[in-house]
Amino acid sequence: MPELTWVGKDKVITHHLDVPFRVLDRQYSFDEDGQHETDNGSNNMIIHGDNLEALKALLPKYEGKIDCIYIDPPYNTGEEQWVYNDSVNDPRIRKWLGEVVGKEGEDLSRHDKWLCMMYPRLRLLHRLLKQDGLIAVSIDDNELTNLGCIMDEIFGSMNRLACAPVRSEPSGGKGKKALRTGHEYLLFYSKGDQSALVKEEKSVGKLDLKDSRGPYRKGRELRKWGSKSDRGDRPSMWFEITAPDGTVVTPIKNDGTEGRWRWGLSNPVMQELLLDPEVAHWEQTSYDDGVVVEGETARWVPYEKIRDAKKAFGWNTWLDGYGTNADATTLIKSLFGSKEFDTPKPLSLVEWIVLLHENTNGIILDSFAGSGTTAHAVLKVNKEERSHRSFILVELGEYAESITAGRVKRVIDGYGEGKKRVEGTGGSFSFYELGAPLLVEGNLNHEVPLERVREYIWFTETGEAYRPEARQEHADYLGRSSNNTSFFFAFDGGALTVLDRVYLSSIPAGCEAESYVIYADTCLLTEQDLVKHNITFKKIPRDITRL
Repeated sequence: MPELTWVGKDKVITHHLDVPFRVLDRQYSFDEDGQHETDNGSNNMIIHGDNLEALKALLPKYEGKIDCIYIDPPYNTGEEQWVYNDSVNDPRIRKWLGEVVGKEGEDLSRHDKWLCMMYPRLRLLHRLLKQDGLIAVSIDDNELTNLGCIMDEIFGSMNRLACAPVRSEPSGGKGKKALRTGHEYLLFYSKGDQSALVKEEKSVGKLDLKDSRGPYRKGRELRKWGSKSDRGDRPSMWFEITAPDGTVVTPIKNDGTEGRWRWGLSNPVMQELLLDPEVAHWEQTSYDDGVVVEGETARWVPYEKIRDAKKAFGWNTWLDGYGTNADATTLIKSLFGSKEFDTPKPLSLVEWIVLLHENTNGIILDSFAGSGTTAHAVLKVNKEERSHRSFILVELGEYAESITAGRVKRVIDGYGEGKKRVEGTGGSFSFYELGAPLLVEGNLNHEVPLERVREYIWFTETGEAYRPEARQEHADYLGRSSNNTSFFFAFDGGALTVLDRVYLSSIPAGCEAESYVIYADTCLLTEQDLVKHNITFKKIPRDITRL
């Protein structure tokens, strides 16, 4: 396969491996109760800092787990008067190029600099993306060709799904050139598995029904949201729902046997259905294949109510009608009362991208967050679809708190005045700063809290959720993994730790497993002892995984 080369490529092609791992320091949380220091446990994150280091910080927990990535990187136009600096002449980028690329960096063209900046970031994004995930990148003519080449190299040319033009300036674009460009592009890639992607355009249908809240159309049938599974699989997800005529509805499979609902009784979707008659559309539906249940051939079935006639999703090779840059600017003005950000993306376009992945509980990542359009899109989709997607935003600019997070706060709470008031979506997030590096010159950094080190080691070893309560069993115990391996991290910043027979005798029965991984400063057990007890010894800090 042809490969793009540029000045400085040899210095950045593996640079993502050398980026230090930094912890993420939560600054505050925000939800419908406002801003507070208490951690609200939100899955939504806004991270302020260099996205290269932030992406590295996300790896332990999120490697291979991001469902959808959308980024709007600098277009490299050379203009520098914007709030978001759309060039690679930013002092921070120049400093980074000087440190990583060296003196060669002085002779780079602006295209070389852009490629040096983008390449390691795309390598980390590739690692974070799920095998059945989707990445979409906005770009214009300045770097379209170069971006396509490095995306082909990193994601594979066979995984390019589309290079879709987006009509961004209906008037024909700025400037007085003979050929004026009123469009940008979206490059779409997968990692090979496209099974979770929407593959065809779906008709939105007309809002041909009406209730006290206004027009709606009939959406998904509730019994198809999980009742194909047996009741015995999850007994707690079987319960009765009362139909409009007072009859009782339960999840019945097409063969007449008892099924279960997709969600439990405490789930917000089910709570709305039970408590609010305006949430579901009810009608009598025949059983399939002539099945008779308790003498009846039909039963009451709840359907979702869809109130947005404009929403469409699926592939379209020419993206026209998904909003323009002018629309995005108008929305920013309505959110902040003034033009606080010069290059936002249309909300409806990002909504469409989010909906291209079918996982309604998926994680959406935007590492060039800008004004926070991606978070806005996720919150809006969650409210309208009653889905549970989460977002992770990363923004380097100093406006990460005032504009990026500020927009998300307004979206959650609602914004505008009078008749133009927009109801809040609800939701939550936590705001983070990049913290200290985990390792300094190969040694553990004493500025990093021990609990963060323990969490890092657990994630890199298992890829599973960390459970702090494991320490109740043993001071060094990290937990037992799903493959029945117990992990211990014996570390004392003031003294050397030793893995010996005395240490083994301190391990309680509650930590027993088929095998063990024990981190310590040194090991006095013989090779025979390690084999006998199925122990893998790892030396601190030498054997701590470098991502």
